[in-house]
Amino acid sequence: MRLHMHAADVRHLVSRYFLELGLEPDEVSDLQENIRIDRGRCVARCYRVAEMFAMWLIDCGVLQFYDADGEMLHTINLFTELQPQRAAA
Repeated sequence: MRLHMHAADVRHLVSRYFLELGLEPDEVSDLQENIRIDRGRCVARCYRVAEMFAMWLIDCGVLQFYDADGEMLHTINLFTELQPQRAAA
């Protein structure tokens, strides 16, 4: 078995943490998402808003938040944070 996280759940978590990091709700509502594909597989998602961004490293289950200078602000282990659903391999 492997763990499966839904992109919508992660996007919601990203928005919530951006608010906790001090961004305004109208800034967070303008969240931009990019998907990184490597050899036909989605390996990461990047979320940008205002002067901050977050990177979801899908295989690692890690979500990292950065400021405009690239300084890491916060890291989340999604395997424990979201209590993901189990899916058949």
